[in-house]
Amino acid sequence: MSQKITRHIKEMVEDANTRVKTLSFDEAQAVLSSDTHVFVDIRDIRELQRSGKIPGAFHAPRGMLEFWIDPESPYHRAVFDEDKTYVFYCASAWRSALAADMAQSMGLSPVVHLEGGFTHWERSGGAVDKVD
Repeated sequence: MSQKITRHIKEMVEDANTRVKTLSFDEAQAVLSSDTHVFVDIRDIRELQRSGKIPGAFHAPRGMLEFWIDPESPYHRAVFDEDKTYVFYCASAWRSALAADMAQSMGLSPVVHLEGGFTHWERSGGAVDKVD
């Protein structure tokens, strides 16, 4: 017997985008070097190795994100204790919309996500660092 999906991913992403601010390529470029923003790459490590990452971005795999954000988790990462704006991104801004929404619901603030994701960043001429 197959299950009937009652809520589809596009609807979930659209819903998340009503609660999370999206940062344009130009806005992201303007804050990339600032000490007030942390770029968080939530893609799988194989994606980073294949295509690189935004310079200075912190890698937090999507599957561990909530554990790394929560200060009571044994997996907590101190980068999420900083008084900064967190800019989440993935390949095409679907996973990052969901991740940013979840992070925001956990109390991490301020949180935004990158419009169009890494794909748009790269196509728009954004700098990319190689990942080994």
